[in-house]
Amino acid sequence: KCNGSCISPSNCNQSCDSNFHGEIVFTCNQNKWQKTIETCTSLSVDILFQDMNPATSLSVASSSVFPMNIVSGTVVPVRTGNIFQRIHRSCPKDYVCIVDAVKSSEVTSGNIAFIVELLKNISAGLQTYKGIHGDVTHEKMKNYGKMANHILSKTAISNWTFIPNKNASSDLLESVNSFAKRLQIHGESENIVDELFIQTKGARISHSTSENSFNLSMPVHNDKEDVLVMIEIPRQALRELPSNASQAIGIAFPTLGAILKEVHGPNTNLSKPINGLILSLVLPEGLKEIILTFEKINKSQSTSSQCVRWHSEKRQWDESPCKTVWDSTGRVNCLCNYSRAAMSFSILMSSKPVRDKVLNYITFIGLSVSIFSLVLCLVIEAVVWSRVVITEISYMRHVCIVNIAVSLLTANVWFIIGSNANVQEDHKWCVAVTFFSHFFFLSLFFWMLFKALLIVYGILVVFQRMMKSRMMAIGFIVGYGCPLVIAVITVTVTEPGEGYTRKDACWLNWNQTKALFAFAIPALAIVAVNFLVVLAVAVNTQRPLIGSSKSQDMAIVIRISKNVAILTPLLGLTWGFGLATLLEGTHLVFHVIFALLNAF
Repeated sequence: KCNGSCISPSNCNQSCDSNFHGEIVFTCNQNKWQKTIETCTSLSVDILFQDMNPATSLSVASSSVFPMNIVSGTVVPVRTGNIFQRIHRSCPKDYVCIVDAVKSSEVTSGNIAFIVELLKNISAGLQTYKGIHGDVTHEKMKNYGKMANHILSKTAISNWTFIPNKNASSDLLESVNSFAKRLQIHGESENIVDELFIQTKGARISHSTSENSFNLSMPVHNDKEDVLVMIEIPRQALRELPSNASQAIGIAFPTLGAILKEVHGPNTNLSKPINGLILSLVLPEGLKEIILTFEKINKSQSTSSQCVRWHSEKRQWDESPCKTVWDSTGRVNCLCNYSRAAMSFSILMSSKPVRDKVLNYITFIGLSVSIFSLVLCLVIEAVVWSRVVITEISYMRHVCIVNIAVSLLTANVWFIIGSNANVQEDHKWCVAVTFFSHFFFLSLFFWMLFKALLIVYGILVVFQRMMKSRMMAIGFIVGYGCPLVIAVITVTVTEPGEGYTRKDACWLNWNQTKALFAFAIPALAIVAVNFLVVLAVAVNTQRPLIGSSKSQDMAIVIRISKNVAILTPLLGLTWGFGLATLLEGTHLVFHVIFALLNAF
């Protein structure tokens, strides 16, 4: 996009496409040009009113057509002129004269910034009028909501990043709140704005002492289903309200959480993402507390929630006015202090470390590579089998390799089946998947144990050899018989009380019955035995010859390293990191190391 060499932190300016005014700024970062600022806009004051009667469409030569320009690489705000006065002359009743021009514009960064300035200008201009001209009617609120909805769409979210004014998202929120404060509610409950990305609902407050509380429910549109938000004023707070307090207004923003930026640095105590829903409230002054119920958009069992309020002056989230009363799988109940006429609230989500996305990617990429490699391993064994199984020891060595590969391949397949959400919801299927996963993972370890015993047998027994049929019988008893006994006993003892599987995954239970020990103890015991075998091989390999030279000593060191490198994964020593993952409060790093070493 930019000519010339990319040297940090140099900038490059490019002009916008035809029919757009402004510039695009690229900054050199890590030897690549990256877009950092965009002011391309097709909107202007003249375009907003181009379809109006010439008699009412007065000249605005003194007004700029853009909300900002770039001069010598520096962002310079430029006044748009008093658009509100122009609107007040052209369509004072409903603002409909500018809606089509706004809705038909592309959601470029420049156009988003222009529309934010437009909405901000309208809200500010409204404060200068009194009486009927200063009130917000339902028609005004609907059209104001349509313009805000246009720049809150999911296609617009990524373009907010390149707006020079980093307060733009906060300005939008404050402008909508300021505008809604002048809205008059006449009915008992009214849906005023019902757009996809902004919804507004109002209701009259009854001061009847027979009512336990005042409730306002808002079904907010989501991609797949409506998400419910409820506002409640407790009876005691309701009684303390002045008699002229008569209405409540709620404004819901499903996508604003992805846009709203904490300009002065995020609150370090709240390093968690927004749940995706922000609720603004316009309630009577003098109200002390409210109860908010948010239905979670992410209903994962592994998430916890925190109730927060947007601090308009600091432009950051603040947890002090709210406390989380109740946090269930689907909903969060918040008790919040209310101190101003308009305030905005949301909930923040945090994930448990073992539910980390990086771990998921490592696990499933690793398993895919592992499955492909294991299939390839079995194909190679089938091709070379007749040439490599010459002696009894070599025959049993390759029998072990084939059964290790088969056990791990089958265990991986069952593990992937168990990660399917539909399987997890069906208890019987989940029990079956857990049993086979448990059995084949144990078979993997017991075949690795038998492989280690074969190595010891080869070192210690030189002149006398066991019959192949006897070795085969011992191998299959150890490799499949022992795991079957352990797996059957585990499911028989724990399943009658439904303590065999976990509630959130198809794997051995830990919290109730500690069934996981039926896998962890045999596996770690085998890892310990195999580690001793590797040490024995290293000691046996390093025996020096009489009168050996330094070059021969180096060859021994290389041979030891080679043996250890081959035997470490083959005998399952990397699973020793599993001991750290069993301990509560283990750092995420150990889970990542364990996944990297064993998924592949």
